[in-house]
Amino acid sequence: MRRLRLTSKAAVILLALLGAGTLLASGGRTWVTGTIDDPVMGASRVTGTGSQVASGVVALALVAAAAALASTTSGPVVRRVTVVVLALAALGEAWLAAHVALSPQEALGREAARSLGRTGTLETHATPTSWPWVALVACVPLLLAAVGGWFGARGWRGLGARYEAPGATAGARGQRVASDWDRLDAGEDPTERHDPSGT
Repeated sequence: MRRLRLTSKAAVILLALLGAGTLLASGGRTWVTGTIDDPVMGASRVTGTGSQVASGVVALALVAAAAALASTTSGPVVRRVTVVVLALAALGEAWLAAHVALSPQEALGREAARSLGRTGTLETHATPTSWPWVALVACVPLLLAAVGGWFGARGWRGLGARYEAPGATAGARGQRVASDWDRLDAGEDPTERHDPSGT
């Protein structure tokens, strides 16, 4: 059985989809639970999901997945750009998850104030669940995908000649041979056999 190399297209796609899928799933899970003691609402229990207390978690996961897919289907220059976008999305996700995990009161306080139609934050007693840490761990495969893509992109092949821009191709002896696109432009049918001798 062949080993999957980190720099291969398949590895980059699998790692990126694993990380992005986990982050997407975490967006609807409870990241923070706690209580507030508000003069209007009184003492009450509040919770915040990932998409509420870390509003960019879902968007960045989608960006990461799209960047990984684009890196495997584009040309050499665009591959580099998309891999950088993937890395930045992973770092953004890591910052969001770490911020909520380490400052749950602030994250839940903002969400509690928003739910009451207020600005700023409310004083809360909050604790993070395991989901911010799961999201933080999910950033690791995204970063690995970015690293693998950066070092492996140079050796990746494109989608194939039929998707490449039209142009001349080289014959067996290095002579210029018109591509099917060139023959279509010239009004010829590329499905018909072409006899160079004219006979």
